[in-house]
Amino acid sequence: MNRRDVFVAAALGTGGVMLASTTPAEAHIAESRLERILSSGTLRVGTTGDFNPMSFRDPATNSRAGYDIEAMTQLAADLGVEIEWVVAEWATITAGIAADRYDIFSGASVNVSRARVAAFSVPYTEAGTVPLSLAGNAGRFETWESINQAGVRVAVSMGTVFEEQARAHFPDADIQGVQSPATGFQEVLSGRADVTITSNVEGGTLVSRFPELRILVPGSEMRNRRPFAYVVAQDDQVWLNFVNTWVTLKRTEGFFDGLNRRWLGQS
Repeated sequence: MNRRDVFVAAALGTGGVMLASTTPAEAHIAESRLERILSSGTLRVGTTGDFNPMSFRDPATNSRAGYDIEAMTQLAADLGVEIEWVVAEWATITAGIAADRYDIFSGASVNVSRARVAAFSVPYTEAGTVPLSLAGNAGRFETWESINQAGVRVAVSMGTVFEEQARAHFPDADIQGVQSPATGFQEVLSGRADVTITSNVEGGTLVSRFPELRILVPGSEMRNRRPFAYVVAQDDQVWLNFVNTWVTLKRTEGFFDGLNRRWLGQS
């Protein structure tokens, strides 16, 4: 049995043993997106292409790139099919699923409003808040607690959720609200601030653009965490089972750990 058959067997709940005779589960798979994908040889993936470093256009090649693009490419490879990329919009993710415009959306943060009308897979990674500083300060700020000290300058954009979080996490530090278009990371780069905080998603992009910046804590120590998962239709349990099985195996194999390091700068 090859890798694809193992995934399919797991989705059917056959414990990895393919059944010789027709069963109710096999009859059900004929109605599932999984069987349609395998029969057509095409996996339709919805993605926005505007969420660096998760899904974006590489300006050098004008091709799709990013964490979620790499993951979906691997999913198609494990299925043994080709990918058809479908342009999607954040406001209509679930509508696109319901209208059967694509088989899976390439990844989104889990929330209740989306879960009312679509199904989420088990999470494949987490977004959260991380502190950034100059690489030379990494030894000085090794923990969240080390930032919460008198005289430490923490720059955050005024009126954002990160300003609220900074004031909650660092009551003893000097919180500097910066007015747009200035940003917290620019204040750090200029030396006018010691630390800024942002999402690990944006943090991964920033440390790629500016090698002098570092994310100060490992991914396991992010704060204000929220899971990211794949979005599929609510009415297709076989396809959801398959996607859940695939995510679980890939997490166990370390595939997503590699993506976290490469795209999100997580240690």
